Amino acid sequence: MKVLIKKATGVIFLAIVGTATFATCLWIWGAWNDEWSGYNASLSISDGYCNIAVLPIVGDITTFDSSTSETETETYPYTNADDVISLLRQAESDPYIQGVLARIDSPGGYPVSSEIIANAIKNSQLPSVALIRESGASGGYLVATGADTIIASPFSDVGSIGITMSYVENWRQNESDGLGYVSLSSAPFKDYLDPNKPLTSEERSLVERDLKIWHEQFVKEVSENRNLPLEDVAKLADGSSIPGQLALENNLIDSLGDQQTARQWFADQLGLSKGEVNFCE
Repeated sequence: MKVLIKKATGVIFLAIVGTATFATCLWIWGAWNDEWSGYNASLSISDGYCNIAVLPIVGDITTFDSSTSETETETYPYTNADDVISLLRQAESDPYIQGVLARIDSPGGYPVSSEIIANAIKNSQLPSVALIRESGASGGYLVATGADTIIASPFSDVGSIGITMSYVENWRQNESDGLGYVSLSSAPFKDYLDPNKPLTSEERSLVERDLKIWHEQFVKEVSENRNLPLEDVAKLADGSSIPGQLALENNLIDSLGDQQTARQWFADQLGLSKGEVNFCE
């Protein structure tokens, strides 16, 4: 009986050791394979040297699954909000990344798309800088307000706090071409803002009601993100954009400068020398 017990114990021991050894070898192989295949690199922002992730915010901001908007003659750059969020999440999971630079060259875009990016940056645990270069206007400025600090070029275009739904009517041209608009809608306002028909006074009132609501929300979010009195932001929210110097005087940004200014800010925040701050670009 004792011999049987000893044999059973030995078998169990060997089984445990064998399983542990197999699991360890499998883990080592998997890690080697991921590294060799480039899988780990595909999930990393840093190359092991750079430590500040760069989020490019260029052109119109949208959630459309497209990098460009094409017309017959021109191609316009777009920034997809979901792509920016994905890049930010990668930066947050990369152990080498210590901060995030949102580099903005955008006249704006869709409000929700801009809000998504602004909130993601604001809620990130990584220190963040919004660097406005050519333009950080409308939705581009809303994105910037999510960062810990905003730096802008003195030549930049900043602000443009407001909402627009303006469009070009075609119905007069259509009439001159002998084209008539046939309305086939199940509800009275279903085809409002169709450029092929005149805008009625009731439709205009509806649009202006919505614009007012969205405008007030825009002002509210800038006020909260920038920690500014609501009335101060409301005074600036006339839809106009202003140069970097005026934006600084009105507390829409924190300093004038460029990427080297951002480098110094990160160095101060992270307790590093300027030479130790390297952007992943």
